[in-house]
Amino acid sequence: MVNNIVKFILLSLLVTLTPLLSQQKIDGIAAVVGDKIILMSDLNTILAQYSLQTKTNIFENPQLYRQLTQRFLQQMIDEKLLLIKAEEDTITADEERVDQILQQQLDQMVKQVGSLQALEQYYGSPIAKIKKDFRKQISEQLIIEQLRQKRFSNVKISRREVEDFFQEYQDSLPKLEPTVDISHILMQVKPSDESFKTAFEKISQIRKKLEEGEDFATLASQYSEDPGSRRNGGDLGWVSRGTFVREFEEAAFALKPGEISDIVQTQFGFHIIQLLDRQGEKIHARHILIQLQPTREDEQKIIAKLQEIRQKILSGEATFEEMALKYSDDPNVEKDKGHLGEYTIGNFQVKAFEDAIKNLQPGEISEPFKTEFGYHIVRLNKRTESRTYSLEKDWQTIEKFAIDFKRGKEFRKWLSQLREEIPIQIHLEI
Repeated sequence: MVNNIVKFILLSLLVTLTPLLSQQKIDGIAAVVGDKIILMSDLNTILAQYSLQTKTNIFENPQLYRQLTQRFLQQMIDEKLLLIKAEEDTITADEERVDQILQQQLDQMVKQVGSLQALEQYYGSPIAKIKKDFRKQISEQLIIEQLRQKRFSNVKISRREVEDFFQEYQDSLPKLEPTVDISHILMQVKPSDESFKTAFEKISQIRKKLEEGEDFATLASQYSEDPGSRRNGGDLGWVSRGTFVREFEEAAFALKPGEISDIVQTQFGFHIIQLLDRQGEKIHARHILIQLQPTREDEQKIIAKLQEIRQKILSGEATFEEMALKYSDDPNVEKDKGHLGEYTIGNFQVKAFEDAIKNLQPGEISEPFKTEFGYHIVRLNKRTESRTYSLEKDWQTIEKFAIDFKRGKEFRKWLSQLREEIPIQIHLEI
């Protein structure tokens, strides 16, 4: 349970990569492009990002390290060339968009390594510097995208060029994968009033024992339903702001050292929190958790209700859309009436959906099945088999392939010209 609240489990890669990264030359100049400098530290940041994303320790493989260093250095040289041209065209990045992408990127990286502290350890820098470095990267990428759009959006393509492209590259185009179009009804399993009452009574009794002077750590060891912290008397260790779920964090950061909170409800259940110490935006806390979970009886009621809904639709008493609007807990149901859209077979993020529709014919509805979101029934609206592209059926898609190909070719040609026009000095020996 504590792993859901405070995720301190790092990737095994983190342990070996950080010291190896620190051994690389991180200062000095890797290359100079016009009046712009590429620092070794910037190059190593890109290499570290690649290692994190691919879960590959490139610093233990000298040959791979050299190959990737050469590849990323050339990419960075191209970027500097483009930034020089962007400055001439006075192109700037939208700061609001930069902030949005930065936050998404940080959230993803924290999810990969476990916590903000782990991310700081991984890069060997405080979070403020990490944000500054990534903000610069993101801003430059957005500027380059605008430059490419400005330079090549007017590149047009004729019908003959599309046909010639298809004739030359049709064997290289991927096959259209088989797809399905589906709709669903979701019902979340919520704890019954009885389950809520039982859990609240239990946490209330523990709160009373604390008021009577009983030891917090002892009670946590006896009663807490967080298996990760229970053995340590509920101790969660030192954590930074932004690590806990919102309700838990607001209550914990509002306490003074030594103070015990009232009962706090989160998605995990009921908590009592004690703040042990605080240093700025970091706190050392412990808690007692009583989980608020649906019972098997609660689940059976949802399954039975979905079976009833399914039967009503199949018998013609109601339409799928009517039942979705009435019963589905999907937050988008008012907009889409349960329609999830088209998906490629084999690319479902939630595999249970693929299993549910595997043997269905168009118009059929699955039996209830469970995912992390709750219980569903799903209707197969349409199934499309795999096939090759054709000019008759897929003209717009092939036209897009062709124009992207042409623009890419023009872009590479222009980039080669920039490499001849703007001086490039490589200082790094690879």
